[in-house]
Amino acid sequence: MPTFALQVVERRSAGRRAVFDLAVNDLHAFVAGTVAVHNCIGNSGPLAEPVAEAVQENDLVVAAVLSGNRNFEGRIHPQVRASFLASPPLVVAYALAGTVDIDLTKDPIGTDVNGEVVYLRDLWPAQKEVSEVVAQSVTPEVFAKNYASVFEGDEHWRSLSNSTGELFDWDPNSTYIQEPPFFQGMSTEPQGVKNIRGARVLAMLDDSITTDHISPAGSFSPTSPAGRYLIEKGVEKRDFNTYGARRGNHEVMVRGTFGNIRLRNHLTPDKEGYYTVHLPDGEQTTIYEASMRYQQEGVPLLVIAGKEYGSGSSRDWAAKGPLLLGVRAVIAESFERIHRSNLVGMGILPLQFKQGENKESLGLTGKEVYDIDGIEESLKPRQEVTVKVTREDGSTFSFQTLARLDSPIDVTYYENGGILPTVLRRLIKA
Repeated sequence: MPTFALQVVERRSAGRRAVFDLAVNDLHAFVAGTVAVHNCIGNSGPLAEPVAEAVQENDLVVAAVLSGNRNFEGRIHPQVRASFLASPPLVVAYALAGTVDIDLTKDPIGTDVNGEVVYLRDLWPAQKEVSEVVAQSVTPEVFAKNYASVFEGDEHWRSLSNSTGELFDWDPNSTYIQEPPFFQGMSTEPQGVKNIRGARVLAMLDDSITTDHISPAGSFSPTSPAGRYLIEKGVEKRDFNTYGARRGNHEVMVRGTFGNIRLRNHLTPDKEGYYTVHLPDGEQTTIYEASMRYQQEGVPLLVIAGKEYGSGSSRDWAAKGPLLLGVRAVIAESFERIHRSNLVGMGILPLQFKQGENKESLGLTGKEVYDIDGIEESLKPRQEVTVKVTREDGSTFSFQTLARLDSPIDVTYYENGGILPTVLRRLIKA
């Protein structure tokens, strides 16, 4: 695809205007029959334990109906495989029916207090009714009242102790906020790009790996790497909260990267979820634990995938997490546009198979050793990069890839180790 860069030539003030938002301080989740009703990506919390246990023990395919913008597997909750998009009123209608195996134009939703059947057409309001309710309920006074004291906070907010000084006082015991590691060991000048030698595959994945497969999202179990970490810190299961709530703690987030329980890694074909094998010994372990061993051994890591790698919502931790796992490059048949940019922004090299080639046609198993050459000398946008493969039997072959550094600024970001070091170095020089 053609690429281009934009330059900001003028910036003007747009003035000030009132901006309103609305929040409801309740749990936005409940179970209606076989339908799990949640808000986006399950951030309202886990499923009820009896439901979650039944799904897990019986390998059930359960459904969600949502009014969000994505309906791929696990979007609403990792244990909910099927997802159907619908308008908010239809979400409520399916919840009342308690099943998605229903034709709402013909079948009754349920019965009223007198035992009479009720159809969707009996409940569906006319547009005039909706407009009248909105006019009566959504008024400027509602927002003015709620936002009049927005900066005061409740008693919990006001009781928080406040540090003084120019630098934030990081609490080493906090399980919510930790000092991020992205600038640790950073020099004032870039150290130059190095070829990637002796790399191992952390995950060998198929097509349409979404950012929800990669980025930590929703709830997590006590047996997951993130759950075990919090338990070791004295946090009880009921206080786990969600990955989204703990996104300020990289120790939680890196343990949840590639943590989707529906992830299918070809290195562990008999097991779904956050598992891989450590090579060359072949020990099956979690992706997080394998990555820590590889980093201790000084082994760089790769992810190999199919088409549309990184599709779905743009999630920053879908690039931050792999970086902290030690992933240096992702080789895929194609990349989602924004995620490709995010990988470059975190210093991870996106490499694209040549047209007509993929992991299957090249006979890749993920158990090989990989050397990526041609990036150390003079890196240019969209240049060809050679990948040398050493099989388990010692035989070797090479294939060509396209470096998806699509513009000069992409090259600059990558040479600096990502956008964060690039910006900081510019600030230091300013």
